[in-house]
Amino acid sequence: MRVYFRYAIKETLSNLWRNRMMTIAAVLTVAVSLSLVGSALLLKQSAAQASARWQQGTRVTVWMEPTASQNEISSVQTQLASMPIVKSCAFYTQAQDYAEAKQLLPQSEWSVLTVAQMPSSFRCVPTVPANAFVVESTFKNQPGVYSVTAPEQQIREMNHAIRIIQIVFLALAGVLLLSATVLILNTIRMAIFSRRREVSVMKLVGATNWFIRIPYITEGFIQGLLGSVVAILAVTALHTWYPLHNEFQLDTNALIGTNAVVLIVGVVIGSVGSAIAIRRFLDV
Repeated sequence: MRVYFRYAIKETLSNLWRNRMMTIAAVLTVAVSLSLVGSALLLKQSAAQASARWQQGTRVTVWMEPTASQNEISSVQTQLASMPIVKSCAFYTQAQDYAEAKQLLPQSEWSVLTVAQMPSSFRCVPTVPANAFVVESTFKNQPGVYSVTAPEQQIREMNHAIRIIQIVFLALAGVLLLSATVLILNTIRMAIFSRRREVSVMKLVGATNWFIRIPYITEGFIQGLLGSVVAILAVTALHTWYPLHNEFQLDTNALIGTNAVVLIVGVVIGSVGSAIAIRRFLDV
């Protein structure tokens, strides 16, 4: 076992040094590809996190008539409280809405208003943004309700944009992973092709397929590992130094998870690519 282990290490290092230019090219290409993959995964997580935060901030407002009776207000409040699609609601009195109007409107507009003319309102947060449409359709014709407002266009645009961003990032990651796999496979295949007679001789003298295969798989493993390490450094630098808006900022756990994926993918691509590349040369 020790002799076999020493042979595998010796052959792996020999192959890497003998084809050092191809090894460097493979490591750099894997590093670049996995850096882009890691960045795409980070951006996808950022987009998902921003979407979740935007969803939490989505609000639908049920405006009551200034002359709405207490029974009408209580009826709307009871219905809102019983709706599972509504996460929370806050009731604003006419005085509170008037105070808010004084802050938001120019003096020429709010000065002509009185507290009695202001509507009271229910400010509600739906469980998901799309539920704002259900709330709007439910209450817009209710007695005592003046109107129901929700950022309909913004919700549709946000959901559409987030969906496109996530699909693009996933597609980009898939294409880059495929290109990295093909490059490692071709690199190992070229290395094996230059030694195909040696492989044939080893087969003829009784060497098993795994005895021949292990050094090349180890070579791909090391190439994938080195490329992954470089990619992890690049992804970490991106996460640390690239400024993102508050909604898009990810915590350290997201970075660690992404780097773990990059490391595993790089090692698996290198090992599996090498195993696939050598198969055709083992049939003697």
